[in-house]
Amino acid sequence: MGPEALCTVRVGKKTVRGKALLESEALILRGDVRLNIPFREMKSVKAVRGELHVEYQGGTASFELGAQAEKWAEKILHPKSLIDKLGVKPGAIVSVLGVRDTEFRRQLDGRTRQVFESKPREDSDFIFFGAEHASDLARLKPLVPFLKSTGAIWVVYPKGQARITEAGVIAAAKKAGLVDVKVASFSATHTALKLVIPIAKR
Repeated sequence: MGPEALCTVRVGKKTVRGKALLESEALILRGDVRLNIPFREMKSVKAVRGELHVEYQGGTASFELGAQAEKWAEKILHPKSLIDKLGVKPGAIVSVLGVRDTEFRRQLDGRTRQVFESKPREDSDFIFFGAEHASDLARLKPLVPFLKSTGAIWVVYPKGQARITEAGVIAAAKKAGLVDVKVASFSATHTALKLVIPIAKR
């Protein structure tokens, strides 16, 4: 979840109040008027005197954000790469199990050469685990011994599917002795949930 703010917004000629949320790939407004403006549909983004002005395919919107306006504009204009959102540092030991995404692998291979597939590597900083069905989550617990104590498992699973849900992933994580700490949009079709070993058990 990104930054959020209660603010006044001008949508075209209409002025409304609502909650603005800056997600990793879209600017969202919830209130009397609801907007979901993907970054890719934005034609221009400017911060002027505390207002964030956005021109997009469906029209224009101005968000009164005060000091946050410039920060939001910067995040929209220069979004983090996927691999940065996932927190992978140069030289990290990474195990990839069942995650087949060309862009992810391109960015990962550009960040570290220590990438292992098929079998998890001991002392992994990260394990990226692809789960397409709820039944796949039974394989979470056996992965935990391969993690560094400060490492993380990212479960990558389909968006908006009844066969596997965020609640189901969280429940499986608890059974495996893990806690969820972050969610990220992995791709147009998949979400990623970050799981770690509780501090008290490290």
